[in-house]
Amino acid sequence: MRAMWHGAISFGLVTIAVRLFAATEEHDFRFHQVHREDGGRIRYKRVCQVCGEEVAYADIAKGYELEDGRMVVLDREDFEKLPISTDRAIEVVEFVPTEEIDPIFFQKSYYLEPDKAAVRPYVLLRTALERADRLAVVKITMRQRQSLAMVRARDDVLVLHTMMWPDEIRRPDFGFLDGEVEVRPQELKMAESLIESMAGTFEPGEFTDDYRDAMAKLVEAKAEGAELPAQPEDEDSGEVIDLMAALERSVAQAKASRAETTTKKTKKAPAKKSGKSKSA
Repeated sequence: MRAMWHGAISFGLVTIAVRLFAATEEHDFRFHQVHREDGGRIRYKRVCQVCGEEVAYADIAKGYELEDGRMVVLDREDFEKLPISTDRAIEVVEFVPTEEIDPIFFQKSYYLEPDKAAVRPYVLLRTALERADRLAVVKITMRQRQSLAMVRARDDVLVLHTMMWPDEIRRPDFGFLDGEVEVRPQELKMAESLIESMAGTFEPGEFTDDYRDAMAKLVEAKAEGAELPAQPEDEDSGEVIDLMAALERSVAQAKASRAETTTKKTKKAPAKKSGKSKSA
């Protein structure tokens, strides 16, 4: 992995030199826009709307349009004059209980690796966070922009999650929230039964990207000129007469699916060796 940022975590008088690595990567298919006739790539030119000429990348700046239509042009030097801390520091603001941060705030995830001289304080902070069951709310400046973030212990490393600022979280504005929706007790009981029948332990390895697998087969078939894979037919679920009927049917399907999954896992599990030794 390639470090994308380096700096230091600071809390109190303790400083931990670290490097930042992207913790995730997308495995989705990335398509290009091409000419249908010959497969040629479609290219876009950077053309100025005022003079109509193509602009070199070195001559492109950032612009912010005001409400009156005026464009404020900002260069790199302007961003360097921002009155915020741009030093390479991860400043701990406070330590909060794990359950207090809503996942809706999370953006991207990064691994933090300590410099050789900072391993001991790094492990100290990681262990202290684990034992206290708390997260570190921090501020970090990357790419000349200050971000709110949190640092937590995961397995044997510290993970940093950048976060949205509170005013960036939109409030839901849906009409049904203004009215009262009646839920019948028997429906609620059946829904709870459905949740219980589908309860499990999250095992990431058990989930696969079906879309990516199907797309890989489609691309391979197109490349080889082979017959395209057939689209599976949708199962006829039948018309749902009412919510209660749908819940009852769902509970039955969930129990059947759970029993089938348990059977498969039992067959895959290796046979246990007997602890008894054979006599000579």
